[in-house]
Formats: sequence, structure tokens, C-alpha cells
Amino acid sequence: MEAASCRLLSVLWLLSCLQRAAMLLVTVHDDNSLEISLDVSDMLDPSSVYRVKIAGEPTSEFFQFQKTNGTLPPPIIFNASYHGLRYLITLLALNVDTVPRAVKSIMVLTRPLPIYNVSIDDYKLSPETGVVFEIQYPQKNNVFTRVNISYWEGDDFRSTLYTGEESETHGTLNTGVMVLKHWLPGVCYSHITFQLLSQTSFNRTNLVQSSGVQHDPGYHRTVPYPPRNVSLHIEPVEQGTLVGMDVETLKEILPVPSQDPMMREDAIGFSGDQPDNAMTSMDYISCLKDETIPWSYNETESIVNRTAGAYEDTLSPCTPPASSPANLLTPIRMLLSWLPPRPPTAFDGFNICVQREGNATRCSTVDEHTLEFVTILRNPGKFTLSVVTFSSSGTCETRKSQSSKPFNFYISPSGELFEELSEKPEEVTVRVLNSSTASVSWKYPLVNCTGAIVSVVSLTCQKENQPLERDYCSQVNLSTSVIENLVPGAQYQVVVYLQRGPLVGPPSNPLTFVIRPTGITELALYPLSPNALILSWSRPHRGVLQKYLVEMFYFNPSTLLSQWTPYHEIAATRSQTVSVRITDLRPAWFYSFRVNMVTWGVPELRCCDTPIVSLVTAPLSPEISTVEYFNNLLYVSWTYGDEASDLTYSRMLHWELVAEGRKKVKKNVMRSVMTAVLSLPPGDTYNLTVTACCEGKSNTSTAHLVSLDPVPPKSLFTVNKTQTSVTLLWLEEGVVDYFYVSCWLLDSRQEECVKVSSHVVTVSGLQPDSSYNCSVSSISHQTRSAPAFITVSTLGVELNPNVMVISVLALLSILLIGLLVIMLLVLRRKHLQMASREYGAGTFVNFASLERDGKLPYHWNKNGIKKRKLTNPVQLDDFEVYLKEMAKDSNYKFSLQFEELKQIGIDIPHSAADLPSNRCKNRYTNILPYDFNRVRLVSASQEEGADYINSNYVPGCSSPQEYIATQGPLPETRGDFWKMILQQKSQIIVMLTQCNEKRRVKCDHYWPFTAEPVSYGDITVEIASENEQTDWSYRTFRISSADEVLDVIHFNYTSWPDHGVPSTNAAESVLQFVQMIRKQANKSPGPLTVHCSAGVGRTGTFIALDRLMQHIQDHEFIDILGLVSELRSHRMSMVQTEEQYVFIHQCVQLIWKKKQQQFCISDVIYENVSI
Repeated sequence: MEAASCRLLSVLWLLSCLQRAAMLLVTVHDDNSLEISLDVSDMLDPSSVYRVKIAGEPTSEFFQFQKTNGTLPPPIIFNASYHGLRYLITLLALNVDTVPRAVKSIMVLTRPLPIYNVSIDDYKLSPETGVVFEIQYPQKNNVFTRVNISYWEGDDFRSTLYTGEESETHGTLNTGVMVLKHWLPGVCYSHITFQLLSQTSFNRTNLVQSSGVQHDPGYHRTVPYPPRNVSLHIEPVEQGTLVGMDVETLKEILPVPSQDPMMREDAIGFSGDQPDNAMTSMDYISCLKDETIPWSYNETESIVNRTAGAYEDTLSPCTPPASSPANLLTPIRMLLSWLPPRPPTAFDGFNICVQREGNATRCSTVDEHTLEFVTILRNPGKFTLSVVTFSSSGTCETRKSQSSKPFNFYISPSGELFEELSEKPEEVTVRVLNSSTASVSWKYPLVNCTGAIVSVVSLTCQKENQPLERDYCSQVNLSTSVIENLVPGAQYQVVVYLQRGPLVGPPSNPLTFVIRPTGITELALYPLSPNALILSWSRPHRGVLQKYLVEMFYFNPSTLLSQWTPYHEIAATRSQTVSVRITDLRPAWFYSFRVNMVTWGVPELRCCDTPIVSLVTAPLSPEISTVEYFNNLLYVSWTYGDEASDLTYSRMLHWELVAEGRKKVKKNVMRSVMTAVLSLPPGDTYNLTVTACCEGKSNTSTAHLVSLDPVPPKSLFTVNKTQTSVTLLWLEEGVVDYFYVSCWLLDSRQEECVKVSSHVVTVSGLQPDSSYNCSVSSISHQTRSAPAFITVSTLGVELNPNVMVISVLALLSILLIGLLVIMLLVLRRKHLQMASREYGAGTFVNFASLERDGKLPYHWNKNGIKKRKLTNPVQLDDFEVYLKEMAKDSNYKFSLQFEELKQIGIDIPHSAADLPSNRCKNRYTNILPYDFNRVRLVSASQEEGADYINSNYVPGCSSPQEYIATQGPLPETRGDFWKMILQQKSQIIVMLTQCNEKRRVKCDHYWPFTAEPVSYGDITVEIASENEQTDWSYRTFRISSADEVLDVIHFNYTSWPDHGVPSTNAAESVLQFVQMIRKQANKSPGPLTVHCSAGVGRTGTFIALDRLMQHIQDHEFIDILGLVSELRSHRMSMVQTEEQYVFIHQCVQLIWKKKQQQFCISDVIYENVSI
């Protein structure tokens, strides 16, 4: 209880202290300082401390009053940083035992800094009622919310509070621009002053502070409104009316005629608001402009005030012309009348101005009550008459209204009057006739006019890098509607004016037109690399342009589309020859280029016929990556470009692998494979290169040097020996410069080396009846091979004559056998080299002349995991015996070989042919193309199977893609067939079937029936010629697509039955057909397309015969089994039946016989050479 009582007493004591607290006083001085003081009557508690918190600026400030002994503390002075800002001053009382508490708060407002400069201008959109103020004032730390505008409106004082948010105002306070739109027209506004106001509220009390006025007062008069309903009446003056009047007399008021001028038949009226287009009957003058006639002093004017007599003549003097023109036969009286301007307008009178073309303007001033003006004209010419309102009362400068519509008219020397034209031509159009001429046409309005002026100016004449034009660099006015001497590519502007006499009406809407530019010339390209080229062209000698647009046509593998694509824009230059560097091209890719001249206009105009240049870029240079040699075979691998390089759609044809030593070995490899195997003789040094070949271009890799060590001689044996000598014979293997031969006794290590150049040597000086070790080493390029060893023995000494005779006979026998062995070894070596070059490792050569036991084995081996190849080479000299042996027992051995052939290719995938979208494209479900070598169509479609056709590449003697074996086209694949022919550039088609055989459709009639061109998709086929023979037909086709054209020869053998062979007597006809096509194929660079019905039986037989005929020309052995095995490894079921397989053997026998008949075999002469 005692603690609670103590706390209560403390609170009561604090409240009593607060009641006795000081009163807070705040004063704002002109220097923007705040004086804060206390007013206290009794300060009893010496322990109380008073502080002041000042808030308003970014950081609050705290100040403490000095502690005094019951007296008033000195005031606190705070220098405020901001003008026009509100400050909250809070008094805080502090006690030892209590926290600071707020005693009282006061809000004060500092004064904004004043405006130091003001500019006043018309409000352009409405100068009669609007005004624009631009004020300048200190902006740093100067805060205000409104602007007070004070002014005198005539004799009345006005004040406006501008906030920038009112609907009648525009502008913002932040920019210092203010717009008022409620002032009266023609009124003088004087003593215009501005004050910045800052306003706030505190405890429901509004506080306002305003800046002083430090700028000069402003003065401004708004523009008065113009007169209304201005009209002009013109009439000839009757004879005698002006008799006796001179210039002085005319300054008096003219009497008003008794008859109303508008009632006269020869009076003409004009209305400023609604011009009267109806005129009295008058003759019009020529469409050409008349010569301007100066105005003379004989012309007089009078002012008539029908409502008041006062007027003021302010006609300005003019300079007398050199000669006075002839006066009008009848003077002309003009009466100008109007109504006062729209109220409320303060005005003091009107100014009337008359100007005659070629003379100075003369003006008269009348008061605000005068509403008519009369003048007499004595001279012809073109006149302009106008009237304006002016306001001048007060201290502001005089302002005139905007001019009412002026009156323009022409008075001819004969007194004819021509009213001004207020209508402009409508529907102006320009039709370009050719590259230098255009025609302008327009529609006349419903007014009388005597002609038109066509004004032409070139908009491109002064543009940069353009040749100057000859005719239209400045505006040219034509009296004809045909514009000539235009420049191709230039942009022109045409304006049409109507004429009535010498008066010219308002212009039509300007019309811009462009002359289409002419095309460039001498377009050429210069290849720099597989990825870049220079494109060059010349601009025409006459013509202008804005820019050149270079476009490129190519196949985009991302979109699978071939289209023209903008590549680069080049601004026009004065140079006659222009070139651009084209980069980022794809190697081995087909490109076309064209350059358009583009001129100004919306849309831009391009030139007409543009030349096109095309090329196939060179391929990149391959890089040989790995080279390995073993078993007399060189394995080579190479790379091409980077990982992103794709040859699928490129124009790459194949790779050419060349190994050049003492012998040059060349091999073509299909483009999808980057490895190859070469059979190279050992002992030589080869420069190895890989060349990427495409259409007309190639690029060769850096040469790779390969050195092959020599190998020991083969089959070293003794062919003759005596008591003191032995004759050694061996077979040379590879490239050899010479041999080292040495012999030594078995129990001795002494040896002597003999250098020999032949593969037979006699070693003499030996001991009788002794055994020797002999070695022979091959030397090539100063490198010695490992030796080949043999142990020989010499004969012992025999004195018995019988023994001598026997020895001589034995020696002769040995020599004879040695010669025979040598001949056999030479033949065997020659055959092995040929077979090794053709078939690689693992080949078995069967000499029928050495195997007389009736057993003719054949041998096969596996190359790789899934590709199986059989081989059975036979010497052609023994081919007849071999054929008879194979034909025994009803071709039993043929059947064995053919059964082995059926296993070839069964494990090679053909997944593309099994796709649902491709099944309908196969004529037979069991004859499908392998995936690894199928022909792929280039198609813009992204659908599955768009690139599929039942065709395979088949290698030949000169190229890995020498043949295309395909099925007979179906009705739905004939378009794909012709697309393949065009894309593969195949210029020869061999058809080995008829369209219908045994009442069954074997092949679609895929070419036109008549001479009329027929389109198959995007490709058009036309028969150029046709010739039929007994067993075959010969046709020529011309196929085209877009800008590609290809001539194709079509051979159709019609006497070959399906799944069969021609008769034995017809074999010669078939061979003649094959030979005829081979001669034609040697002239054509593209692959040979061969088809029957399924594309395997007759097709495989034809390809086999074509290859065998070429092979027999240069070789004396043949391997039919190996060849058919190779064909089946590239397309399934090639040589489909056993009958066709036997037929190939029969044809080879016929080919060999014919070859033997063509050559005469000369006797071989041998010469004994003593060693």
C-alpha cells in the first residue's frame, strides 16, 4: 500500500509541474530562421529540463533550453534549410525520474522563394483566349503547392490560383509552364504578377505562406477575333459618275447610287464565308499565265462610313512604277462589307489592305463602327483584298486578328473579271509509262477553270551518294500531264494546281511516286574458300537507288526448305562497281545469288529482271587421322570438318584416296565412309592423300608420308648345284632395289655378301661335298629386310664315267625343272598381286591347270562381323575347264555356290523400308533396300519417310556409287523416281523389263505417252526422241524443275524374261546391249540407274556383266562368286536365280573367246645368259 501511494503522489506532482509548464512561442523570420522561445510566469521546479524537437527535414533536430534559476531561458534559433516547408516543433519536458514527454506541438510554415523571371506568350491553339506563362524560380529546397496569378483585366482586378490540375489549364508546376484558356479576346491584361504559395493544415487550421514579388510585372493583349461575314461586291462605274473627280475628290464620301449595286445585272458579288461561284457570262483567258501589270497612281480609293462620318485614311505610299499601264476602259467599283467580330471581343477598329501584284500593299484603318469599304480601280491586274480586326486601347501593344479569308481576283484589260479558285484537284494519280516517263491524271471539281499546272520535284536529287539529276532537282511547273526525262529509281513528288486565267488555285494533296529501278549488270562471284566468296556487280549508268539487297538461295537443313533469303543490305554509293564478301557458307553446298536494286517508297520498290549466279562451294580439306599397316594392307582413316559437319544434304560425291610411290594406287570411297583399305606393295615410300570431291570442286588433305619396310624374298630354293657351286632362285616380294646374298659353311661364321639385282644367282667357289647356310635379303630405299635362309649342299667328287653321265643328266633335269618352277612362280606372283589388289587378304587362287583331280574347291571368309563375302578366283585360260567341271551333275557345284550366296546380306538391317509410311512404296515386301547405302531423297517435307525410295547405291570399277539399283516405279512413286534422277544427276536409265509381262504389271509407265510434257510433282518430263530396235528401245528425255534441266537417255531391253535369262543365242545380244550402254556411261558423270521389276534379278545380272566386261579387259582371271557376293552385300537378292548365275558364267566364256580372237599371240623368245 505504501508503494502504491508513493507512485500516485509522483504522478500528481508531475501533472502539477506540467500545468505550470512554459508556453511555447515560434517566430518565422525573413531569413528563413525559426526563433523558438518559452513564456513562463512561474518556474518553481528547478529540476525540470525543456527540449525542442524540430521535424520536417529528412533528419529531425533536437535542441535544449538552457537551465536558469527561475528566469526565462534564451530562445533557440534554428536556420531552416527549406523554403515553403512545414516544420513541427514539439516541446519535451524531462524529469530525473520520468521519461521525456511531449508538452505542446506547434506547426509553422516557411515562405517559398519568389519567382525572378516570367515570360508570356500566346497559346498557339487559341491565341484569342489562351496564354502561356513560363516562370523561373529557385528550385533547390524551394517547396510550393500553388501559384497565385494577379492581374488587371482592363479596369478590373483579377486573381487566379493556379494548381496545374484544373481542366481549363495545361502544363505542370514542375516544368514551370502554365496555360490559361479563359481570358477574353482583344483585352489588355496588365500588371501581371506571380507568387508561389505553400499551404498545409494542422489541428484543422490552414497555414499559408506566399513568396514576395521580385519580377517585373507582365503585360499581354490577347488576339481579337476577325470580322464576320466578309463579302465583296464588284461592279463597273457608270459613265459620268466620276466626271470631274480627281484623287482629292475621291477622298470624300462617295454618294450611294440610287440603284442597289447588287440589283444591277453586271454586278458580281463575293462572300468571304461562302464564295459565290456563279459568275456572269465572260470569256476565259488562256491557261498560260499572263504577264503581271504594275499598279499605277491612277488607282484611287474611297472609304464610305454609312453609320458614322469619321474615318481615318492610312493608305501607305507606294513607289511609282517605271511606266504606267493602260487604264481600264470602265473603272471598277469595289464594295467590301463585314460584321463585327464574335463577342465578347474588345476591338478598336479594322484594317483593310489592298495589294495589286507587282505593287506595294496599301492599307486603310477605320473605327469599330465602320462596316463597309469602297474603292475605285482604274487599272487591270491581279488583286488581293483582306480585312482584319485590331485592338489598341490600354497600355498593351496593339494586336491584330487573324486575317479573314482574303479575296483574290483578276481584272483583264478589257474589264473581264476572274474570281479566285478555292477548289483543289481531286483523285490525283500517276501512271508510270516506262523507265523515264509518267502520266498524271486528276478529277476536276464542279467549278469553271481554264487549265492546270503540274508541279514536279525530285525527292532523291539531293540524297547522299546519288548522281545529280538534270531536270527536276528544283521544282518544275509543267503545262502538260506527261512528265518526261525521269530517272529510274528516283522518287518524285507531284502537286497539281487548277488555273482560272492567271489565278492559281490551292494545291492538291502532294502525291509521291517512284520509278522502278533497272537491274544490275555484270554479276559475278569469286570463290575465296569453302566458306567465303566475293560477289561483285556493276550499277547501271543511269539510275538512282537507296540500297542493294543481296539475296541467297540455298537448302537449309534446319528447315528442310530451299528458298531465297535476304543476306545483306548495302547502302548506295557513287562507285560504279560494288562488291561484298559473303561468309559463313557451308562447304560443298549449292548456292545461288542475286542482287536487287531497292529504291524509296512505301513499300520499297525493287528492280525488275535480276541476273542470278550459282556455284557449289568447295569442300573442306580432310585430315588423315590414323594410318596402320599389317598383312600387306594399309588401313587409313580421316576426319572432315567438326562434329557438326553433315554430308547428308551436301553436294559431296566421294572421297579419293591416293597412295603415290613408284606405283600410284587410287581408290574412290563413298562419302558416308571415312575409312579405306589399300593393298600396297611393301618396300616403298608413299605420299598418302585424301581428296574430298564434289561437283567441279575438290580439296586435298595434307600429304601423309608412309614408309613400308621391305620383306624377305619368298620361296627361296636351289635349282642347280655342282661340286663347287649352287644356283639359288627366289620370288621377289614388293618393291626391291637389289638383294644381298651370302653363304657360309655350317661350322663356320665367315660369310661374304654379294649384291645382285636379279632374283637368281649362282654362288661359286664352294667346297665339294659340303653343306652351307645361305641367306638372301631385300634392299629398298637403303633399308634391308630380314633375311630368308636356306641350307644347300654341294656334290661330292665322282670319277666313275657312268656317274658323270648320270650327274649331267640330273643337272639337265634340274635345270629344266628349275625353269619350269620359275615360270610357274612368276605366273603365281603375277596372279597373287592381281588378286591381292582386287580382293585383299584371304583370297584363294585356284589354278585349274594344276588341279587335275576333278576337285575345284572354293573359299570364303568374313570381312567384318555382319558382312559376308565369298570368293573363288579362276584363271581365264582355265575358265572353260572350270565351267565344264561346274556344270557336271546338272550344275551341282553351281547349286552349292548359289546356296552359299543366299546367306549374304541376311543380317544387314533395312529398318527404313519397314516403316509404316514406307511400306506402300515397296513393290515387293521381300525386296527391301539396306539402310547403310540406300538412296536418300532431298525433300522439303518433314514427314516420316519423305526421303525414302526403294533404291541402293552399288559400287563399280571406278566409283563406289557407280550404279543405282532400284525397283520399277509404282504409280505413287513415279514422282520420287524422277526426283531421284534429277537430284543424283543420273543421265542414263537402264530398264530391263516391260511394263506388262504375262498379263501382270511389272513396272509403271513412268514417262509420257506422247510428245506433250507431263509433270510428275515438281518435275516436268518431255520426250525428245524415241527409237525402237529388235531387242531394245532407245529414248531421250528432258526433265526440268525450277531452274534445273537435265537430259536423260533411256535404254529399255525388252527381250529378257522375268526370273529368267535370254536364250543362249541371245547372249550376244545382251552383251552388245551392255557394251553399248558402257560406251555411253563413260561420257556421263552421274550414276547409272538400273531397274527391272524388283530391281534385283535382271538388274543384278546386268551390273555383274558390265563389271565383268570391264574387268576382263585388263585382267586374266575372274571371280564371279566374289562379284555376286559383293553385289548382294549392297542390295539383297542381286542375281536372283541360279539360272541367272549360270548365265553370267556363259557370258564370261563368250567374252573371253572374243577377246582371244582380237589378239595374236606371239612366240616367246628366250635367250640364255651365262651368269
